[in-house]
Amino acid sequence: MSKLKNLDDLFQHEIKDLYSAEKQLIQALPKMAESATDPKLKQQFEQHLEQTKAQKERIEKVCELLGISPGRMKCEAMEGLIKEGQELIAEDADPEVKDAGLIASAQRIEHYEISGYGTAVHYAERLGHAEAQQLLSETLKEEQTADTLLNKLAKGYINQKAM
Repeated sequence: MSKLKNLDDLFQHEIKDLYSAEKQLIQALPKMAESATDPKLKQQFEQHLEQTKAQKERIEKVCELLGISPGRMKCEAMEGLIKEGQELIAEDADPEVKDAGLIASAQRIEHYEISGYGTAVHYAERLGHAEAQQLLSETLKEEQTADTLLNKLAKGYINQKAM
């Protein structure tokens, strides 16, 4: 890995990390959807999979704008969050409890992404990358909305059913 010398280097590093995170999530979301028993939760995971594919494409566009390759960097944090979700999926749990756990796992992932995209949006703004900032802001809003929808499912009835 090359030395990070300035904010632009750090921004590029963040973009590559987010790209890896999205690629990993594209692989994980179908398993989460398959494991969910609640139809609305299953639908939320399926819809977010399609959003995640579009988010990956946006990062590719940002890379194109910056003249960089997303590279082969691996987001270790996303790998760990997904591993925790897979461990939950493997648990012997009542379906309602598993659904509540899937939401908790998904929200940890969303919070990680919200943090990463929030940082990337700020870096893009600071560095004067207006188009990249707009693309990243769009994804940030989608991640925030996904978290809100998961929260509504959890608080609305799924956590209650798990009691």
